[in-house]
Amino acid sequence: MTKSLVIIPTYNEKQTIERIVRAVFQLPMVFHVLVVDDNSPDGTGELVQDLQKEFPNQLFLEVRKAKSGLGTAYIHGFKWALQNQYDFIFEMDADFSHNPLDLIRLQEACLQPNTDVVIGSRYISGVNVVNWPLSRVLMSYFASVYVRLVMGFKVHDATSGFICYRKRVLEHINLDKVKFVGYAFQIEMKYRAHVMGSQILEIPIIFTDRTQGESKMSNAIISEAIFGVISLRIRKFFRTL
Repeated sequence: MTKSLVIIPTYNEKQTIERIVRAVFQLPMVFHVLVVDDNSPDGTGELVQDLQKEFPNQLFLEVRKAKSGLGTAYIHGFKWALQNQYDFIFEMDADFSHNPLDLIRLQEACLQPNTDVVIGSRYISGVNVVNWPLSRVLMSYFASVYVRLVMGFKVHDATSGFICYRKRVLEHINLDKVKFVGYAFQIEMKYRAHVMGSQILEIPIIFTDRTQGESKMSNAIISEAIFGVISLRIRKFFRTL
């Protein structure tokens, strides 16, 4: 039986975590959920613990000591998924900016022969973003253009955080060497998969900005993405990636 795990990193997501978990479990395809919580002071972890009583064999929780960045949360989740022998591992936000229904489309696409990674892309068929200010849309869109130009990497949405990986991809990426934590983490993971020869497919999604909670975006995350791309390119050139 195919085992599929959705990793949802959280920090102060009490307003949405229960709804997103229930939405995943109501899908006609079976998914398990791993919440990686960075010791949220708003009680997100405690709420997930209560939900585990209702979904004891589907919902899992890993609580880290402190807020340590999106990238490290996903790395923690990837390692947990590999230890527990999941075949398909997903990244998804807790705030409904990613539609849980699209999990089915991502997995069906990843089941295609010779497909290793499927990206839920905001830009593969135009610009499919709802509720973002124009400045944010332009920044995100041109970040992916920048990645293609600098790295020769033909992915339209390099910073997407809605992804399905086959287990074999994560098994062959040295997760301990992944350096970045924000936008650049998403770029680095896709680029590492590309460098090792993984077949990457993009499918269109509609991204809807959060209506509850606070964005985790910061100037430091943006700077990491800009300079991280150059760093990745240099490390690839010197074969130190």
